[in-house]
Amino acid sequence: MQSAADPLSRVFHALADPTRRAMIERLARGPLRVGELAEPFAVSRPAISQHLRVLEEAGLITRTPQAQWRLCTLTPEPLKAATDWVEEHRRIWSGRFDALEDVLRSMPSVHSAEGALDPQDPAPQDGDPS
Repeated sequence: MQSAADPLSRVFHALADPTRRAMIERLARGPLRVGELAEPFAVSRPAISQHLRVLEEAGLITRTPQAQWRLCTLTPEPLKAATDWVEEHRRIWSGRFDALEDVLRSMPSVHSAEGALDPQDPAPQDGDPS
């Protein structure tokens, strides 16, 4: 699989997988050895290594040698960048929806227009003259 070019895309790619999100949640409680981190997941060791590689390439974890083990540690800075991006776009879309709501409120009501259908009335059937 080809790696995304920009850091933010790599973070969102890493977060797209539920196993990797669960790994991040476990690492949020503190560093773990690879074996400890892998314990609850019913996947092969090579699959765990692949997940860890994706997380590491996204900058979300670091793996450091500690005696005969490799210790995984969460690196939260890339999560902050992703959160900032989401919040910025949430504000933009919230503003757009607020503006749309204002426009819709300023429009005459469809229900008050002459000849408008009452939403409580059943839809006319084929061949029904009403």
